Amino acid sequence: MDYLKGLNARQREAVLHTEGPLLILAGAGSGKTRVLTHRIAYLIEEKGVFPGNILAITFTNKAANEMKERVANLLGGDIDNIWMGTFHSIGVRILRRDIDKIGYEKNFSIYDRDDQITLMKECIKEKDVNKDIYKEKSILATISSLKDAMISPDTYINKNYNDFYRRNIGELYALYQKKLKQNNALDFDDLIVKTLELLRVDPMVLDYYQKKFKYIFIDEFQDTNKSQYELIRLLSNKHRNLCVVGDDDQSIYKFRGADITNILNFEKDFSDTKIIKLEQNYRSTKNILNVANHVIKNNSERKDKSLWTDNEDGDLVVVESLPDSQDEAYFVANMAEKLMDEGYKPSDFAILYRTNAQSRSFEEVFMKKGIPYKIVGGLRFYDRREIKDILAYLKLIQNPNDDISLKRIINVPRRGIGNVTMEKVEEYASSVGESIYTVLQDLEGIPNLSTRAINNLKEFVEIINNLMDIKDQMSIKDFIGEVLDITGYIRELEKENSIESRTRLENIKEFVSVAIDFEVRNPEGTLEDFLANVSLLSDIDKTEDLENSATMLTVHSAKGLEFPVVFLVGMEEGLFPISRALEDESELEEERRLCYVAITRAQELLFITYAKIRTIYGNVNYSLPSRFIEEIPENLITTIEESSGLSKDNNRQLINVIDYTKRSDSFAPQFPNNNENIKVGTKVSHKKWGVGTVVQVKGREGDKEIIIAFDESVGLKRLLLSIAPIEIMKGD
Repeated sequence: MDYLKGLNARQREAVLHTEGPLLILAGAGSGKTRVLTHRIAYLIEEKGVFPGNILAITFTNKAANEMKERVANLLGGDIDNIWMGTFHSIGVRILRRDIDKIGYEKNFSIYDRDDQITLMKECIKEKDVNKDIYKEKSILATISSLKDAMISPDTYINKNYNDFYRRNIGELYALYQKKLKQNNALDFDDLIVKTLELLRVDPMVLDYYQKKFKYIFIDEFQDTNKSQYELIRLLSNKHRNLCVVGDDDQSIYKFRGADITNILNFEKDFSDTKIIKLEQNYRSTKNILNVANHVIKNNSERKDKSLWTDNEDGDLVVVESLPDSQDEAYFVANMAEKLMDEGYKPSDFAILYRTNAQSRSFEEVFMKKGIPYKIVGGLRFYDRREIKDILAYLKLIQNPNDDISLKRIINVPRRGIGNVTMEKVEEYASSVGESIYTVLQDLEGIPNLSTRAINNLKEFVEIINNLMDIKDQMSIKDFIGEVLDITGYIRELEKENSIESRTRLENIKEFVSVAIDFEVRNPEGTLEDFLANVSLLSDIDKTEDLENSATMLTVHSAKGLEFPVVFLVGMEEGLFPISRALEDESELEEERRLCYVAITRAQELLFITYAKIRTIYGNVNYSLPSRFIEEIPENLITTIEESSGLSKDNNRQLINVIDYTKRSDSFAPQFPNNNENIKVGTKVSHKKWGVGTVVQVKGREGDKEIIIAFDESVGLKRLLLSIAPIEIMKGD
């Protein structure tokens, strides 16, 4: 098979360059997955590389599965020997084989967010610090950042020894790690950190994997953090055939620890790096790409590149100003209806916003108009109570040292095992240095337990022991059925017979379907493998696939997706870019990258909207258009009256359009007569903030932005003159 067929010149160059470090700068919609899969297939088929010598890392299980399928289709054969998965799943594979070399048992549990919170609550209670000051989620976020940066508890404590608050955080971090080890458990960050620790302390393990992985591929390289990059460097150090693919302009996960310097400085760390730029876009029209290029070029921390396409010019990008957020929602819904009249489907539409809180008005209007939609977000399947309960049973059966899972379900369904009983059991287990399940095997040895408590605990132990005995004798699906039956979990829900309990039963049925699907994909998979697979599912993997519905989602959630029509809403200063970025240049550049990602999701049509007045968290705000709109040349954008029609034929422009600088009467700024001549130094009176002095006037004629200095309690305020509730002071 010709693995170069259908590739452009730069893509072919990337496939053929197989030796040494390679940085592929892959712009949005440039066909990077095609390059990666063809390069892997080329190595195996043309270069004779054994699949087991290839490591390919992606950021979602969905992306890994898609890549596997594409490579299998190209080769027409079995490629199971390729190590392909997320950083965390690769870490699990390495640790399952050798984690005993750093003091853990191989049947370790993987703690999810709720497990971590439960464990941190224990740490806070044991350390006896103020629960109002030391919040579990905040501390865990700090610990996660420290692990990403490879900072140990001792290092953090020593660095902050004279800072009482931070020293306590460090000591909680140390206690948290101690308890994780006691439970023979790892959190998600540990899957990377402990893999690094293993490779560093055991030269034989490191040598094994360095020899094994002759060719390493990293997708979405711009999203890697410090510890992930260090893991890559360690594994690739022998053969140095490291191919990283990414786009610094799409680095938008700083809040998750992503370090953009990994991609910006890659050639400094690997001096003989070959750099190939994939700049031809296959997704969007010329006009959309021109808008994206003009916005992103305002960033200074980036690699020089510019997307281009052979696609047609397409329609101009529509930028529309609306009176308020409700009008904005109706504008989007009305445009969607007109586009459906032109032949588009609801599933062609995406409404992208900066924060989840913005979705409400769009949901309400779409419901009123009967336009089907789906929200990406909300309570996820694996966060639902009944699913977490079943997983806790399975985790405990797989790893009896898992105290967190045991405590979640020891009285679920109710067995008469209360908090007082559990406190006695936990205290005894802690005093003898054993797990709770271990001490439950000898109930008579636990002091101060009542006869009733002993009997109830004995019944629980028998249930778990029986399930442990049979777990390897049947399929995962059937075993889950046994767990639900023997524990009485299903009977309890059936007995309740409420709408809620019936919903929970439906969710449990869906969970069994998850197990069935896993066994179809992994015929040799064990319960341990199944639990690891469930634990490693990421947000994007759990996005529901509702056909023929418009999609509403944050820009962060839209990464990697594409839609024929995109509505980018809420493009206002303080909202997008978000307010905290206005005083921090690096944060502002991240916001601009986020805007670039949003724009490049659009294939055919792009609408950018902003509201002059917006109510956020109960507060009414007067808004200014986003600076990112100001960065777009006027010849690339237009506005449209509500009465206009749209054509799906991209060969002609939007009809009944009006130039951006000459808005229709319905949206034209209306200046109060006495405000027309406002200038720097003018004293004005504001209804809420009192008397102030204009210190800056800027913007297009007819839509000026002013900055007013009020007294110290108010400070500087930026307002849009067309709607600012101000009056010029008499005599000024």
